[in-house]
Amino acid sequence: MDLDLPIWFEIGSLVVLTLILAADLLIILKRPHIPSTRESTLWVVFYVTLALIFALLMWIFAGGEFAGQFVAGWLTEYSLSIDNLFVFVLIMSQFSVPRRYQQEVLMVGIIIALILRGLFILAGAAIIEQFSWVFYIFGAFLVWTAWRQAFPGGTHDEDAQRENFIVRLLRRTIDISDEYDGAKVRTVVGGKKMWTPMIIVFAAIGVTDLLFAIDSIPAIFGITQSPFIVFTANIFALMGLRQLYFLLGDLLDRLRYLHYGIAFILAFIGVKLVLHAMHVNELPFINGGEHIEWAPEISTWMSLGVIVVSMAVATIASLAASARERRAAPVGAAGADSTASTPVEAAEAVAEEKGTPPTVVDPNAAGPDDRRS
Repeated sequence: MDLDLPIWFEIGSLVVLTLILAADLLIILKRPHIPSTRESTLWVVFYVTLALIFALLMWIFAGGEFAGQFVAGWLTEYSLSIDNLFVFVLIMSQFSVPRRYQQEVLMVGIIIALILRGLFILAGAAIIEQFSWVFYIFGAFLVWTAWRQAFPGGTHDEDAQRENFIVRLLRRTIDISDEYDGAKVRTVVGGKKMWTPMIIVFAAIGVTDLLFAIDSIPAIFGITQSPFIVFTANIFALMGLRQLYFLLGDLLDRLRYLHYGIAFILAFIGVKLVLHAMHVNELPFINGGEHIEWAPEISTWMSLGVIVVSMAVATIASLAASARERRAAPVGAAGADSTASTPVEAAEAVAEEKGTPPTVVDPNAAGPDDRRS
């Protein structure tokens, strides 16, 4: 059964989502700042509510099956995007990006991710249309990715360090200043135009987005083959990601079992893809090129249940383990940042912990960046 939506709904949805992303970007450019917990929470709730409203509209215009595919795809991409945040945190720390300008970096990362995923979605849809056996490859790839996710050979820190070849390549080919100049990628040092370290950060973020797109697109094609659902699910998963980055904060470090939940989801979708490939098999050397009728088709609602339960179990187990450790720790071992009483002190405490320079300034005071064009 193919998705049959009114053309005005498809075009209108993409136009509205594009306008929301553009407005979000303009807000960042107009007022770079460190979002408060309340502000981040409101934005995340807004985007989640928007996704649920869209799912309801899908139910009205296309039926429950496609609405379920959207929700399952959105949750899968959202969980993978949270995993992406771990690497973003390391990149920010590795390159000492001022916290005041991390929103711009995150937004650029989201835009790059949307472009890359859009290209991957178009390519994936075209390949699936022509070659049904590609589901065997997608499924095997996701099972292998799940194993790598659950039992990594290294850590996120090592992965971030491996990306230093980009830094070396850029430093050999272009002039890069030693200091940031706000969120600018170009600056003037001693009368000479140079790139700022921000260009290196954007390059590292772009490579990260590419690697995650390679993992995420086959995963969602295991849930739905509709390019429209795949693309909108990715947009909603990426919307609000920068606010989630600031909202979760140190909580990211406590989600120690999240990668197991993600690995289970990827393995489940990988098996689902292989079973689907068997069900529609056309390869002559498998079952004589005939469909394998006994291969079960896993329903959208079962997939949705597995995704929700996997993420819930991983999150609850992570927080429970973290709570046990905090209770077992000496009373005086609490973080020093709990004594921070002002935004500046809080920013300094977080910056010291994350290894980035504090950049919260008095809003009434004009800093050097504010006076520069």
